[in-house]
Amino acid sequence: MAVSSFVYSWVHFFVVLTSAGVALSRHQVTSESPEKKPLLLWLNGGPGCSSIGFGAAEELGPFLSQKGKPELKFNKQAWNRAANLLFLEAPVGVGFSYTNTSSDIKDLGDTITAKDSYTFLVNWFKRFPQYKSHEFYISGESYAGHYVPQLSEVIFDENMYVPKKEYINFKGFMIGNALMDDETDQKGMIDYAWDHAVISDHLYDEIKLECNFSNDNSTNACDTALGKYFDVYKIIDMYSLYAPTCFDNATSSTKQLSMIRGIAPRLFSKQKGWHQKPSGYDPCLSNYTEVYLNRPDVQKALHANVTKMSYPWTHCSDTITFWKDAPDSMLPVIRKLVKGGLRVWVFSGDTDGRIPVTSTRLTLKKLGLKTVEDWTPWYSNHEVGGWTIEYEGLMFVTVRGAGHQVPTFKPKQALQLVKHFLADKKLPTTAF
Repeated sequence: MAVSSFVYSWVHFFVVLTSAGVALSRHQVTSESPEKKPLLLWLNGGPGCSSIGFGAAEELGPFLSQKGKPELKFNKQAWNRAANLLFLEAPVGVGFSYTNTSSDIKDLGDTITAKDSYTFLVNWFKRFPQYKSHEFYISGESYAGHYVPQLSEVIFDENMYVPKKEYINFKGFMIGNALMDDETDQKGMIDYAWDHAVISDHLYDEIKLECNFSNDNSTNACDTALGKYFDVYKIIDMYSLYAPTCFDNATSSTKQLSMIRGIAPRLFSKQKGWHQKPSGYDPCLSNYTEVYLNRPDVQKALHANVTKMSYPWTHCSDTITFWKDAPDSMLPVIRKLVKGGLRVWVFSGDTDGRIPVTSTRLTLKKLGLKTVEDWTPWYSNHEVGGWTIEYEGLMFVTVRGAGHQVPTFKPKQALQLVKHFLADKKLPTTAF
């Protein structure tokens, strides 16, 4: 097995997997020259959800959870074929990460998460200096639409002043099905649900009449209408409209997160349906991961849970019940970073109802960048993989048939996407 470092600290738990991959047989995933490949940090959102549990174990990592077997399976479309991968549990309290100061949990928010993650990176590069010269990128999904731009901004700003030994060779970021702007995210969710025959004309009109998504304060009538909207997603999967549901009584697709107050978007966060966990292409996939990561032998192998936490490992932390700050919009930050010359891509699985492609299109329109090349199909072999819009300084990519977690639903297309992002190349516009 190629070098894989499993290290924990009082602030974060992380896993790094080199692009050398796993070389146990010629049939398993390998990749050459990891020393020449970039380093990619992956972040899941929530806030409070695990990058190890979702990103590494269910989406883009080289090992994936599977049903009814004690071992992991190999992912032939793992992203470590394109880059050295770093998965970070942020903020503290997520997954196996912990703090010796319990009051830290009460101070969590976007700003602290970005600063802590930056401090982690600076120290991580000191611990693993062999990656210092590599091009560095960040990617993530969902609430990482906040995490990724905010951490990117901290790195961008700090790079202007730090000594050479702390400089990070940061080149850009890519976010998928990402929460970026409260107003357009919420409006787009409702428009998408109506357009995809999820809600009735009457409920659509009621929400449009009673709810003002540019205002943080909702009325009782708006709350009632949104309650009816979220009721629909109790019987179908919000994260993938056309996927089956998990009928396991312990399914994570119906388990609710603790109500976390103050998390964007303001109106939707009051609804229990907003805090529903995602599943995957196999809607019971998260159940398998949860069983695996709660095994004592697995935790021992990962050098994890050395403090013997009194609660089980979960995908999304039940200990994080307060969030101090969450800006209404990430657009000012994204605008700044685009102007600063960073490579910025935004992708969207088009069957996701949680942060749907409609929301992302409205958000990018609000961003106000000049269109260089409008709606253009891109191909994965002979099939249309989705569509692109090239803006001045930003590439938008849809992934046809993918839900909220794009690498889970369309692994081949997701790997193609990240390869082109890292190479700064447009996706192919003709079949091949």
